[in-house]
Amino acid sequence: MTTPADIETVTGLTEDEAAKRLATLGYNELPSSKSRGTLRIILEVIQEPMFILLVASGLVYFVLGDLAEAAMLSGFVVLIIAITVYQEGKTERALLALKNLSSPRALVIRGGEQRRIPGREVVNGDMLILSEGDRVPADGILRFANNITVDESLLTGESVPVRKVSADTGTPDTDIEGHPGGDDQPVVYSGTLVVQGQGLLEVRSTGTRTEMGKIGIVLESVERDATPLKREISRIVRVIAVVALSLCAVIVLFYGFIRADWINGLLAGITLAMAILPEEFPVVLTVFLALGAWRISRKNVLTRQVPAIETLGSATVLAVDKTGTLTKNVMAVQAFFSRGTHYTHDPAGTNSVPDVCHEVAEYAILACKKDPFDPMEKALLQLGAGDFGKTEHIHTNWELVQEYPLSPALLAMSNVWRSPNGSEYVIAAKGAPEAITDLCHLAPPEVQALAGHIDAMAAEGLRVLGVARASFSLADLPVRQHAFTFEFLGLVGFADPVRPSVADAVGDCYAAGMRVIMITGDYPLTATHIARQIGLENPDMCITGAELAGMSEEALRQQIRTVTIFARVIPEQKLRIVNAAKATGAVVAMTGDGVNDAPALKAADIGIAMGGRGTDVAREAASLVLVDDNFTSIVAAVRLGRRIFDNIKKAFAYIISVHAPIAGMSLFPVFFDLPLVLLPVHIVFLELIIDPACSIVFESEEEEPDVMTRPPRKAGEGLFTRQTLVLSLVQGVVVLAFVLVVYTGALARGFSEPEVRTLTFTTIVVANLSLILTNRSWSGTILSSLRSPNRALWWVVTGTIACLLLVLFVPALQALFLFGAVPMPALILSAVAGIAGIAWFEVYKAVTNGRRC
Repeated sequence: MTTPADIETVTGLTEDEAAKRLATLGYNELPSSKSRGTLRIILEVIQEPMFILLVASGLVYFVLGDLAEAAMLSGFVVLIIAITVYQEGKTERALLALKNLSSPRALVIRGGEQRRIPGREVVNGDMLILSEGDRVPADGILRFANNITVDESLLTGESVPVRKVSADTGTPDTDIEGHPGGDDQPVVYSGTLVVQGQGLLEVRSTGTRTEMGKIGIVLESVERDATPLKREISRIVRVIAVVALSLCAVIVLFYGFIRADWINGLLAGITLAMAILPEEFPVVLTVFLALGAWRISRKNVLTRQVPAIETLGSATVLAVDKTGTLTKNVMAVQAFFSRGTHYTHDPAGTNSVPDVCHEVAEYAILACKKDPFDPMEKALLQLGAGDFGKTEHIHTNWELVQEYPLSPALLAMSNVWRSPNGSEYVIAAKGAPEAITDLCHLAPPEVQALAGHIDAMAAEGLRVLGVARASFSLADLPVRQHAFTFEFLGLVGFADPVRPSVADAVGDCYAAGMRVIMITGDYPLTATHIARQIGLENPDMCITGAELAGMSEEALRQQIRTVTIFARVIPEQKLRIVNAAKATGAVVAMTGDGVNDAPALKAADIGIAMGGRGTDVAREAASLVLVDDNFTSIVAAVRLGRRIFDNIKKAFAYIISVHAPIAGMSLFPVFFDLPLVLLPVHIVFLELIIDPACSIVFESEEEEPDVMTRPPRKAGEGLFTRQTLVLSLVQGVVVLAFVLVVYTGALARGFSEPEVRTLTFTTIVVANLSLILTNRSWSGTILSSLRSPNRALWWVVTGTIACLLLVLFVPALQALFLFGAVPMPALILSAVAGIAGIAWFEVYKAVTNGRRC
């Protein structure tokens, strides 16, 4: 039979052996949609309307016998495929990196050491430590079980958790009184949930060989629904596509019946459709959200639900746990209270535990788990491993025979120890001071006197635990934990220092218009002490869990507008806090780590689970996972979320504005019976600028200077606000006006059709680059934004200018683009007109002094 002490001797697989098995059997993951390879991306490209129109143009030129034009369009086809493969490949690599990072974590024993690894790297033969709240990563056999029950509803549909046994015993675990704990088998399945206790699992099956994997094979073909934002963009693209194709048909018919020129009519119609189609919209959304999630992951925040990236910029309330999020969650024993006197212990110093506190310290250590995750238990065991542990103790070599875990009904845990000869038993208990005083049945005057000592320790920012003991013989064995006769021994105080960067991060939140609410299970005085350290507003306003329980929903909604501390709160009360804040119109981001936090995480607008100490259940209910459990990372994610949304808006504004002059110059000559300027080859040239600009340049754009000094975006505010849409359209219309001036002016001055086309096209290209530069920031001018580095921008700008010079001055390319040689002054004037088209917007930004649009 494996015992808790035996777990310390388990060595598990070596890293080399694990690596060999991983290479042989593959990753421990269910079937999923495979990443898109180059061939699949190419197949998707050739189904796009723009690609089909381009091929149709090439066929028309081929029919006309213009083989050079047809060959050039074919070359553009290859170039577009290459650019798309690069863009999509970058997105796929980002998604793969996120998949590796967001894989559920598993605690394994390898080479005798415990370490957390991605669940997908678990292999057959691994020894896994399971704890309450863990999602089991693989099928296996329990080698040790301590009051462990598992929710198997995902597999069986049975809602009642099943108690598991240790395979080494062959019989169900029994309590020390000899009562059987139930009857079940020692097999635990992948995907099931540990709802209570601990266990040691030997992995037998991984991946598709698990019971869950067999189901996953059946579900492999099921496609996930698109996000609401993607559906909205798809709807807009479909509407515009219908308009574009309808206008295309009108142009073809107009040319055919009015001018009796069906071939040129077809070319004009295809050109117009290519000019109007906003095929960049879905590309931008996919690239920005995928790379945005990757960028956020570099700030130690993993995205489980992509829409959360958009919501981040709207957050108005951050409701966060104190321990481990605002503090380091690295506890150290700093104080004792025993026999009516306070004692200070310096964990970094040389003074050992005072003799009068030995009994309190020893029983606190005896009440710990053998292999704890709780930082306070780790601090106590570290105390036992130091000088204090080298002194003689009463219970050396005693055997742990029973654990009473924490429960919602009693916030205390107890361990039963048996003497080496088996004739004596002691029980050590520790927990919240009020739970320990309840166990000890202290009289009200005693409880009241003790409260003063607890408050004194809490006022110093210490977390406080009460310690008690009980002795009995097997013949007098009680049935319930409460039935033991406990003796109160004293208090232990733990220091948990605030993270150094939290105070600045809290200040950033206030500057950004976000409130910070601290939620903790600690005493109000402890929470108040921490609140003052981090600069929390209204640190003296605090609501306790008991007060919250007796408060009406209306009263809570009123209080939550100003209260910033909730102390002595149990996880189930977090849901009320979230709902109350949401009822006031707030957009709430909530952190949590436990099983009971899951409802609140799911109810919050942005649920943020702890990646380090959080349970799998919490992570599954959350939108984001905080890898380092650090409050500063949340603020960094909010900053990035605002930047990502800003950049998506900039990219979409640019797409709208740049298509206006292109579409206008495709329509104007047709309806006024003037020479055509834009043909398919010219549209493709422009698209080769537009595509990388909107998907790479704007995605790489740095944040606006006021990104964390302006109020949060209004909840539900879309990408296209009225002001954004109007300004984008005005940009495009003004540029179109300048292009028309160049076009009609060149015609009026007697320039030939190729020369007119040259001047007009130059104006459009320069205006395109100007639109990119001016839309980089809607709060700063081009000159100020040039100080912000963007390597992708300069690749696009220099590449465009180089290609424009080639088609203007290389005779062979001139002929392919149907250009003519024009005087240099006229060419310079057309370029100046392209720049002048956006000058008004630069003046507008300067006059409004950086107000957001």
